[in-house]
Amino acid sequence: MVKENLDGKRLFVLDTNVLMHDPTALFRFEEHDILIPMVVLEELDAGKKGVSEVARNVRQVSRYLDDLLSAAEEGEDPMVAGIHIGLIPQIQDKNKHGKIYFQTKEHIDRLPDSLPSSKADNTILNVALALQARDDDRTVTLVSKDINLRIKANIVGVHAEDYYNDKVLDDVEQLYTGYYELPENFWDTHSRDIDSWQEEGKTYYRIQGPLVSEWSINECLYQPQDNFEAIVRSVEEEDGHATATIELLTDYRSDSHNIWGITARNREQSYALNLLMDPEIDFVTLQGPAGTGKTLLALAAALEQTIELKRYKEIIVTRVTVSVGEDIGFLPGTEEEKMTPWMGALMDNLEVLSPSDNDEWGTAVTHDLLRKWIKVRSLNFMRGRTFLNKFIIIDEAQNLTSKQMKTLITRAGPGTKVVCMGNVAQIDTPYLTETTSGITFVVDRFKNWAHSGHMTLKRGERSRLADYASELL
Repeated sequence: MVKENLDGKRLFVLDTNVLMHDPTALFRFEEHDILIPMVVLEELDAGKKGVSEVARNVRQVSRYLDDLLSAAEEGEDPMVAGIHIGLIPQIQDKNKHGKIYFQTKEHIDRLPDSLPSSKADNTILNVALALQARDDDRTVTLVSKDINLRIKANIVGVHAEDYYNDKVLDDVEQLYTGYYELPENFWDTHSRDIDSWQEEGKTYYRIQGPLVSEWSINECLYQPQDNFEAIVRSVEEEDGHATATIELLTDYRSDSHNIWGITARNREQSYALNLLMDPEIDFVTLQGPAGTGKTLLALAAALEQTIELKRYKEIIVTRVTVSVGEDIGFLPGTEEEKMTPWMGALMDNLEVLSPSDNDEWGTAVTHDLLRKWIKVRSLNFMRGRTFLNKFIIIDEAQNLTSKQMKTLITRAGPGTKVVCMGNVAQIDTPYLTETTSGITFVVDRFKNWAHSGHMTLKRGERSRLADYASELL
């Protein structure tokens, strides 16, 4: 591992995959300078065609670079003097950015004989080596999302880093869980100035104390000893003292509070149903391993509120189409027919939620529900749409980038509820990790909004075989 002095101004050499992943990476290095090798421009040019997310990102990068070249100061050669990134209109604080440089000449080959310079990755590596030999006064850092290129860079003596700007957390274990266990002495330290009242059949408490400032809005609180379960509705700070308003939760583990015929099997599932059934919460995220009931709970809440309570007009279900193994190829049919193979989880859960005493009748009911109330949509056709009074379920959200997640969530119109579900331990999208996944991004950004809620489900309820396999394998 190459260890450099990282103090002071630095020069970052960007790999192609960084710009393909995030077009705004050009503006993410603050006061430091960046350099784009010519081979990166060639690779961007090769990847600009098509309607994929990567192709759109490449075209956006090209537009940014064109804006930068147009904004270059007159009388200076932008290839030699560099271009101040703060000159273009997209930048608000123009003094917090360095310069961008482009490779204009071929460098002497400094790579070992085992690394042929004809390969694009090795050409980028050679550029970084040449810059490092030329600039003794600052650290040259190669930024790439390709782990193998970073390994080669460290071997030949070039400092290399991953692209960290889209990284929400250093460790996924720090991710907000959505619940908070109260200590045994909680009421001894927080019951001095407590108020309680009832409103529209719900019980509320107003509490002050040292732990209140640690709570987030719509975070679920529990104390196992007293079977106390509540949700934080507001947290206010005045004169250095935090005051929280909390509301007692509905216990959906009871048969009297079943949702579309199902009841919660554990504490976290009950909390999730409270969030899913709350009309004041517009955005819900559910994160947890396979078999914890994410899809079943979301679908049951959607059917209950769409068919019985008439809060929503329709249920929209979508997911990213990333294969676990080899791609099975072209899928014929309409949009819904193409999405059918990806919606096996939906069909499995509909069988649980529909009467099945008579197999033939139960199957007919399942297909009727699917046709009338539930619409399956592809992510590829979401841009530009607006959903009014819909219950939107986004499955397998761990495979979405933060930009894709923003595109989907901003489709919500008035009266629409969006539910994102995923398991950060099962990411199939290249260049995404647990800390850069779209679901991690939205959980962290939405955790203090009054109209959003998150719940981490940990206990599997699928079967003893699935639970054992999930723990052991």
